[in-house]
Amino acid sequence: MDRKSLFEIRHISFCYEKNIAIDDLSLDIEPCKFYGIVGPNGCGKTTLLDLLVRNKTPGSGTIRYSGRELREYNRRDLAREIALVPQDFYINFPFTVREIVLMGRHPYIPRFAPPSAKDMSIVDEIMESMEIDRFKEKYVTELSGGEKQRVVFARAFAQDTPVLVLDEGTSNMDIQHTLHTLDMAAESVRLKKRTVIAALHNLNLAAAFCDNVIFMKEGKIISEGRVDDVLNEQNIKDVFHVDSRVYFDQYSNSKQVVFRRI
Repeated sequence: MDRKSLFEIRHISFCYEKNIAIDDLSLDIEPCKFYGIVGPNGCGKTTLLDLLVRNKTPGSGTIRYSGRELREYNRRDLAREIALVPQDFYINFPFTVREIVLMGRHPYIPRFAPPSAKDMSIVDEIMESMEIDRFKEKYVTELSGGEKQRVVFARAFAQDTPVLVLDEGTSNMDIQHTLHTLDMAAESVRLKKRTVIAALHNLNLAAAFCDNVIFMKEGKIISEGRVDDVLNEQNIKDVFHVDSRVYFDQYSNSKQVVFRRI
């Protein structure tokens, strides 16, 4: 076992009936890094993340987390290790924003016990950081799509886990809140030594925030490594079938990708 790896993924596969979503995929994910998973629609990004948080079980192969088989963790212990911001969040019960964010503390609250002062302090601090405290008593059913995503992000941050998994978690946010939220995630990597694994559609956001990028296509990893090493025109063409130019942009202080209309 590679002691540097947080996740050790070996030869996993997953199918939806006869459709192969993940095809003999192996990968090592190191701790304290921001990983971006990119690829076309249907390439297996969401399925891979579902396997990492154990929402799904591989049809074959193994996933180890911190040296243990992922399946050996009970749900409560795993919820103290990995938090998920899902692609779709739907709830039709009128919980308040504060109640939703407080759900992130449930893995730490004993059964039938009320939240502690520490739990409430964490929730209040996260809501303020996410700039959602001004509508904390509003029902989640009354929020816009972007506001709901910020609430779900806040719930995941309140969960205070070593690993944060984002499945296109900013897709409904405007650019201001997208940048703010991803910056909070990146800052938690630097300051809290958290590991962030995010499925992203925007290559420029991946370049700006991620340490490593994973290119996926048809359930396989085409290329994986540091942004400077793998974010290039050839990988973009191989995966997305488009021509591009990749360059270092001084204003954003990161690589950027531009495309030409076909």
